[in-house]
Amino acid sequence: MSILINLFNGIMHIDKYLNLLVQQYGMLTYLILFLIIFMETGLVVTPFLPGDSMLFAAGAIAAMGAMNIFTLLIVVYIAAVLGDTVNYHIGKKLGNKILEKEDIRFINKEYLKKAQTFYEKHGSMTIVLARFIPIIRTFAPFVAGIGEMNYTKFIPYNMLGGGLWITLFLGGGYFFGNLPFIEKHFSYVLIAIIIISILPAVIAIIKEKRKKGGDDNDDVVTSKIG
Repeated sequence: MSILINLFNGIMHIDKYLNLLVQQYGMLTYLILFLIIFMETGLVVTPFLPGDSMLFAAGAIAAMGAMNIFTLLIVVYIAAVLGDTVNYHIGKKLGNKILEKEDIRFINKEYLKKAQTFYEKHGSMTIVLARFIPIIRTFAPFVAGIGEMNYTKFIPYNMLGGGLWITLFLGGGYFFGNLPFIEKHFSYVLIAIIIISILPAVIAIIKEKRKKGGDDNDDVVTSKIG
């Protein structure tokens, strides 16, 4: 039991132990990162995995020469795209059966509802925007599968969103992760990056609400005139 707890703690704080992981396992580290990104994006039961912080830390370590940034970019990008693809197909095949159950043991229904609401508001762009929102990014492709979004339409959004997400966090870590200030205040910097990354989604939601409010006002004015 203690081994499992230590393993879980290690995964959840992999951004702190990544340098040690590279020293001990070398090339196998790429496989470990691949699996973590794949699981976070591909399995609705693991939305808690630390994708953002891990990518940022990996970029910083690559800048020190311990990992190859181009190999890293390709590996985690494939993991991100493949993860969303698998999640989409799980949603398409099993999503409705899962939703019919009142008690879903390993899936938080609140997260699922939030992802559904987000998808209803933003449609296909949800697959891109959700990449930058922890938890939502895990459920978005699953919801797209349930909603029977056409796969040929899904895949370009999947590839675009995955590319933007990976590039932002790996690139951020690569270019800025080893600055003294960043190293000293890593946790705060990471929070700032996440906030900045979700700004497009927040702005889109505000615009949608304003547009909806304007339409409602138009309806009221029209009804009064009528």
